[in-house]
Amino acid sequence: MSRARLPDAVVERGVEGKKIVLFVLDGLGGLPRPETGLTELETAHTPHLDALARLSSLGALIPVSPGITPGSGPGHLSLFGYDPVEYVIGRGALSALGVGFDLRAGDLAARLNLATLDGEGRILDRRAGRPSDEEGRRIVEKIRGGLEPPEGVEVFLEHEKEHRVALILRGKGLGADLEDTDPQATGVPPLPVRALDQESERSAALLEDVLGQMRAIMEDEPAANGVLARGFAAYEGYPGFLERYGLRALAVAQYPMYRGVARLVGMDVLDIPADPPGLVNVLERHFQDYDFFFLHFKYPDSRGEDGDFQEKVKAIESVDPLIPRIVELGPEVLVVTGDHSTPATFRAHSWHSVPVLLASPWARPSGVRFGESECRTGDLGTFEGKHLMALALAHAGRLAKFGA
Repeated sequence: MSRARLPDAVVERGVEGKKIVLFVLDGLGGLPRPETGLTELETAHTPHLDALARLSSLGALIPVSPGITPGSGPGHLSLFGYDPVEYVIGRGALSALGVGFDLRAGDLAARLNLATLDGEGRILDRRAGRPSDEEGRRIVEKIRGGLEPPEGVEVFLEHEKEHRVALILRGKGLGADLEDTDPQATGVPPLPVRALDQESERSAALLEDVLGQMRAIMEDEPAANGVLARGFAAYEGYPGFLERYGLRALAVAQYPMYRGVARLVGMDVLDIPADPPGLVNVLERHFQDYDFFFLHFKYPDSRGEDGDFQEKVKAIESVDPLIPRIVELGPEVLVVTGDHSTPATFRAHSWHSVPVLLASPWARPSGVRFGESECRTGDLGTFEGKHLMALALAHAGRLAKFGA
């Protein structure tokens, strides 16, 4: 096998009624606040999650490998059982898939941030003040109207969310081994597009042309007057959930990028309202139609990146009342975890392990509440996230015995 996956003989086919719900609180993991010694999750008032934890197996997962800080794409691929080191995908492709763009083999995709630059071309705000979706769409339309595609390629721009935009180049011989133009810092100018191999040199020249045109078109904008590019990716398809696991899977996620990674692995995808109850409303309506459900809630990650400890606490608390409604549906397995840690004190993704709760009739209860400290000593131990899917399948009775 060229890529790590569960052996085909292990996956039990034709198992009916054994449903799995994966509820991802993006950026869930945190670090203790010095004043209290408690993380955001441990600070939050979560009586329903804590009650569920007392009936569940607890653990701590490492999204990629020790010391590696994951992006959201690798973090989610790991949760879905795809080794993120083997299945490498750039954020650009996920963004394009997330907005429903019809990516084709060989397309080159990038994820753009609308940004604010000063008069010297230095970055003041990497997210241009987080413009509204309406404002973001207006700016994308303005760019489309003035952009002249370089010879030999088609150029597509799709607004994703707030300051986020997907850029797609379509043509022959577009290598994707390129460095980001986003320096991940303010007070410095955007980086040039630099090819890391000979096959990507043409792509770098084309992108420098396109990004330069975009900056010229945007220069009179008061806030979004620049762009930062990252996550360059050449698109290729992946084996899907039905092929790998025999599962009909549904994704319920507000943000396009997460819908993109779900589409990448063959899930059906639904757009939903922004409020947390909207997630469970959709789950209730479609519970009889699918075997696997991926629910995604973004705001713990956003508030962590903002450095707002208390708002991250509130975001976690907002989903707690939903837990009884999910349990009432009767899934064989309910997993609650995150794709990575985003401690508010760190203001960014980090390499720290992520708490995970796995509820099933076959769990070994090992804790009193759902939090980092108890999860680190729980029944599941500390394990790489790519193994979570096998654990969920086993608890759902969907794995056959391996070998004689």
